[in-house]
Amino acid sequence: MSTLPTPSADAALPHQNPDHPDGGLAWRNGFAALGPAFYTRLRPRPLPSPYWVGRSAAMARELGLSDAWMASDEALHRLTGNTLFEGGDALASVYSGHQFGHWAGQLGDGRAIWLGETRGGQEIQLKGAGPTPYSRMGDGRAVLRSSIREFLCSEAMHGLGIPTTRALAVTGSDAPVRREEVETAAVVTRVAPSFIRFGHFEHFSHNRLHAELKTLADHVIDRHYPACRDSASYSANPYTNLLAAVSERTARLLAQWQAVGFCHGVMNTDNMSILGLTIDYGPFQFLDAFDPDHICNHSDTGGRYAYNQQPNIAHWNLFCLGQALMPLIGDQDQALAALEVYKSTFLEAFHGQMRAKLGLAAGEHRPSGPSLDAERALIDATLQLLARHRVDHSLFWRGLSQHVAGGPADPVRDLFIDRAAFDMWLLSYSEHLSQINRGLAADLMLKTNPKYVFRNHLGELAIRRAKLKDFSGVDDLLTVLSRPFDEHPGFESFAALPPEWAACIEISCSS
Repeated sequence: MSTLPTPSADAALPHQNPDHPDGGLAWRNGFAALGPAFYTRLRPRPLPSPYWVGRSAAMARELGLSDAWMASDEALHRLTGNTLFEGGDALASVYSGHQFGHWAGQLGDGRAIWLGETRGGQEIQLKGAGPTPYSRMGDGRAVLRSSIREFLCSEAMHGLGIPTTRALAVTGSDAPVRREEVETAAVVTRVAPSFIRFGHFEHFSHNRLHAELKTLADHVIDRHYPACRDSASYSANPYTNLLAAVSERTARLLAQWQAVGFCHGVMNTDNMSILGLTIDYGPFQFLDAFDPDHICNHSDTGGRYAYNQQPNIAHWNLFCLGQALMPLIGDQDQALAALEVYKSTFLEAFHGQMRAKLGLAAGEHRPSGPSLDAERALIDATLQLLARHRVDHSLFWRGLSQHVAGGPADPVRDLFIDRAAFDMWLLSYSEHLSQINRGLAADLMLKTNPKYVFRNHLGELAIRRAKLKDFSGVDDLLTVLSRPFDEHPGFESFAALPPEWAACIEISCSS
């Protein structure tokens, strides 16, 4: 595989600040040790006159980066790709995958460049730092709008307690990038314990590179799933155990997505994390009105990745992963049994999520609490009610939490055109609630049902200001979304019903 030419020597690069060498990061680069079959080494392409768009102080602290370094010009150029970290190992990885249900062949990091793995176990990537051998005729760049959306949603999902890749920073440049129209460039610094996807395994399996497939699987097991080596964990085959473990993590992730009303939009196998993380924020959306058939991706004309299809698509993607691992598993029955873990785990995890949203989990140890069948009936009735009346998802759950905490029911009732239907449901719900400690239920609900989610129109407003070099909207959203269960006085408008124009926002795969 060929590498791209390095930047010219006369590129305007800053001198490294000796007081803050690389922010103190130390590297170990485990993925780079796998060998050249897995990646191509290259350098990011510099961007002229970069500027800060947003920085996550929380993610910086987790990496051990000081506020002073994060404010420095050195950090700005490092996190734009204009200079490399000493001790890192910049590369782009190769993978393949299924896209919209069809085999797409070789893909790879088309606009993401892996900088290295810190000794703390976090991998760092730059998204939008220039072309790679896997860019497929693309420019390898990201635009300001999509970079802001990924930056904010990564940290918003973390704030919600949902497994996700993180975002350290987003930088911008006035360098032009052509999409549907000419826009400006940006780079997101992404952080995760691993960026390995289902598609990495599909690539080596499809190409019958079984030695490399085993190397990859062993790396993932040894680094992230060591319990899979224990024959008592599921089976005697560690690769069967790996499939079962990934199935379990993926099921728990999907249960959280469905409970909070998150739509990913493009659940291709190359967008599925082997660690069960939310990865690749493209045409995502949090539901406004609760519509189980909602399609957030304007490019998804067939509705393959509609909100209510996500759990089934995740299972289909796991089946593809199981097929990729078959050279190592060997026994089809074992693989199918490992995949069954997904179904049982998802049902259990989703039920648990909904019990928490309704406060019912507060009665866990009360023998007089609602029966399991009765709880399931209430959960089904609640979702059917919300779907039938297209009620705002986040406002309903937060308002219900506040009502259980002692507030009036009117703010929730007013979300329904048919208030009588809500009153009948509330009567049934109150009967369940009477069997558990209401104070404990309210406390649980307020910690489970966020006041703030990253709605599309909030992102759009912040992006409009950012295009004018006003990044205060990005900062405000980061503050609120990082702690979505808090009240945040002064930001109540972020938790209001979306304006009518929000329904016209179209997000596609090119976003």
